[in-house]
Amino acid sequence: MKFNFIFNIQPGPTGRYESCNTMRIRPNLVALIASVVCLGHVSAPTAMAQDSYNVTYSHHMEEPGNLEIAFRNVTAKPQGGENFFSSTMELEYGMKGWWTTEVYFSGQSTANQNTVYTGVRWENRFRPLKREHWLNPVLYIEFEDTNGADRALLAVVGKDGNNDLTDLVALARLERKREVETKLILSSDWKGWNIAENLIAEKNLGNSPWEFGYAFGVSRPLQLKAGVKECVLCRERFSAGMEFYGGLGDRRSFGLQDTSHYVSPVIAWRLPRNVTLRLGPSFGMTEQSTRVLVRFGVSYEIDQFSRLFHTK
Repeated sequence: MKFNFIFNIQPGPTGRYESCNTMRIRPNLVALIASVVCLGHVSAPTAMAQDSYNVTYSHHMEEPGNLEIAFRNVTAKPQGGENFFSSTMELEYGMKGWWTTEVYFSGQSTANQNTVYTGVRWENRFRPLKREHWLNPVLYIEFEDTNGADRALLAVVGKDGNNDLTDLVALARLERKREVETKLILSSDWKGWNIAENLIAEKNLGNSPWEFGYAFGVSRPLQLKAGVKECVLCRERFSAGMEFYGGLGDRRSFGLQDTSHYVSPVIAWRLPRNVTLRLGPSFGMTEQSTRVLVRFGVSYEIDQFSRLFHTK
């Protein structure tokens, strides 16, 4: 069974509809989406908000002087393609309270093909407002030097879809991609919930048009108050939520036509000694999407890393 969602733009001055896009949605995901509502009876701190998502960014920045080492992994079997596993190592450092910088190194392995290094990214996030507000903006800019075999899927833009994951690695790796990606991150903390929206614009530095995408996430820990005793499986160590993300076409064909979209429940487990584990299967909602992407990651934060190099 499929659902047809029609997005109509209201009649213009001519009395006719200016455009109409149809997006075919895969089998019923209502129960999955509704599961996030079950989190409503719990409350939460905001400390885990950034670590609670696989794709979406919140306004929470890395603490100045702290270094986080993380691995983001994704695996899938695209329709018409081979199983692949992609891993991205992240080095995130808090330069200032308003500035976080990060470097990514990515590689991937495809069954019956090749294991290859796919490129590097340099990200910077800037928070223009110092204090907490009901809506907190963050400006994001990233420079990418990758190849066509990259399958990190850190974001979905334009008309990225399942077919992009089926190309032969030996040929795809010959394509050089130098791109700039920008995001407007809008994020709020409300009664324990974190609500984050990302608007994405990406440009290949060649002659390609700007491509657009989005990510939206809601998350909260399962318990606000920490227990008296130290424990590993306490409710306050877990956060759960939901992410939605996908492409919005490009400058020449903006909209939902022929784009891929995903919904992903996500859970994060904050272990002692600054280790966090994340798991979030993503389910494709359109015919252009890969049916299932399994995302999982681990991160380790080193408090006041910069002090390790200070001499008395």
